[in-house]
Formats: sequence, structure tokens, C-alpha cells
Amino acid sequence: MELKEKGLIEIKNLTKDYGNSRGIFDINFSINKGEMIGFVGTNGSGKTTTIRSILGFIKPNEGAAYVNGMESWKNQDKIAKLVGYVPGEIAFPDLKTGVNFLKSQAEYKNIKDLSYADSLIKELQLDPKANLKRMSKGMKQKTALVAALMADAPIIILDEPTTGLDPLMRDAFLNIIKREHQKGKTIFMSSHMFNEMEETCDRVALVSNGHIIDVADMNEIRNRKTSEFKIEFNDKESFEKFRNSKFKIIRIQEKYNQVTIQIDKNDINILFKDLKELNVKFISEVKYTLERHFKEIMEEKGNEKE
Repeated sequence: MELKEKGLIEIKNLTKDYGNSRGIFDINFSINKGEMIGFVGTNGSGKTTTIRSILGFIKPNEGAAYVNGMESWKNQDKIAKLVGYVPGEIAFPDLKTGVNFLKSQAEYKNIKDLSYADSLIKELQLDPKANLKRMSKGMKQKTALVAALMADAPIIILDEPTTGLDPLMRDAFLNIIKREHQKGKTIFMSSHMFNEMEETCDRVALVSNGHIIDVADMNEIRNRKTSEFKIEFNDKESFEKFRNSKFKIIRIQEKYNQVTIQIDKNDINILFKDLKELNVKFISEVKYTLERHFKEIMEEKGNEKE
């Protein structure tokens, strides 16, 4: 099946109201072919409801989700053939081992060559012979990841996929997902971990109380024209001299002879040249992160309401 280049996944005026302000409300979003999109928010913010609507598991009260032009609720079976999916809550069928489960998935998806599944098993250090019911949360998560990726589906949808993975396995998983993205896969991943989104995604949507609050372009986050530096001086004289200089100071901690400045990246050499003349204790760059970006957005929204 040929995939649409633009709007491969479309969410239009989507509402699923569970009452008591729970659910998702008037969600509008579009994902193009080959994009990796993050959905970040706290538990209960609406991430899983959005994902389940895209997959056609939930009938919306209003609006609709579309995958490759097909309305999700009416085309669950067709959409399932295009998607590799890891649910937020994993419930395996009544099979004895991980091997049995993966073989049943391969048969269902008509996968003849299991070499990619074998390489994923090795990379994730999974023991597929383990009893399904007795697997730890991390082992279940790994098994679900292999099942989702082994079919080489063009769309990958992941709901909190790193839950239960230790830090080393989380890194291994992120490397796998980066490779899938480089292959041109369209990936939609929910998480409450900002650093995972920052490391992998093209765009990230912030979801709160069932609403999309903001969509961040990660290129803009990573390639800001300005930088921030925290500088501390060994003596009051250097501190005062720098304080009265031409640089844009955004924070002063007089007690520690410390300033934080914002500077155009083209002027960093000028900064270091000027600092050579002063008694500097330390200088460190203050990274602008996705988490900070969204915190500033939420503060702005709060101020607007007030």
C-alpha cells in the first residue's frame, strides 16, 4: 500500500470525553511520512487515549483520527497491518513462553524471515524462552518491543515504551528507534521523559488535561541563536566590572559574585576575550532544554489566565 507523504496520520477535532474533565478535547494534529513525533505529558494527560483513538480502539465523541486517509474507527484491521504497536499496559495471551508469543505474532503478521527479530532479541538481551507470565516488567516490555518492530511496519506507535527498562536497555532501545527513524519509518511515541523526546524526535507535543498546549520543533530547541552562561568571579571588583559591561544579564546572585547572561552565539568569542581581563572562578553553559521550553510555555499560559 502506497503511503501518503503529507498527513500520514491526521487527528481532526478529536474529542473523547470520559466525564469529570477526563479524556481528550478538540485535538488537532498531523504527522507526515518519515517524521518522529513525541507526545509528552503526565499520567492521565490524554496520551494513551489519543494513541488508542489513532489505532481505532476507541470511538470518539466528536472528530476523527485518520491513518493513511482511512478513518481509524472504521478501518481498525487495515490500519493494524501498517502499524507496529507497543501498548502502555502489556497483556500477553495465554501462551507459555516468549518464543511461543513471538512465533504466534509472526504467523499472524505472515512474517517468514525472523532474522530481524533475532537481532533485536540479542540487542535487547532478551531471553525469549522465559515463561510469559513470570516475566519481569522489563522483560515483558522487551518482548513487546520485538513483536512490534519485527514486522518492519512503516508506522511505529509506542506508548511509554521504556517503562520498566533499566538505563542500559533504555539506551539500547533508543538506538534501535533512531535506526528505525533513519530508515524512513513514521514514529509516534508517548513518554513522560523529556530527555527521550529531546534525543529522538523531530517535533514534540505537550499534552495537559486532554489538550495540546504547545508543539515544539526540536531543530529550533537544539539550534537556538542565543546561548546562556553562568559566570562566577573570585572577587567583587571583577563581578562589578562585568556587571556594568555591555552583556545582557538575565540573573544576578550578588552573594556569590555570580551572573547569568544571554548572548548571541556569534559573540561568544568576544565574551571570552573580555573575561580574560577578569578574575573568573568558573563559567558554565546553561543548556536550553525541551523541559525548560515547556515549563516557560506553561508559565506563560498561567500568566495569561491570571
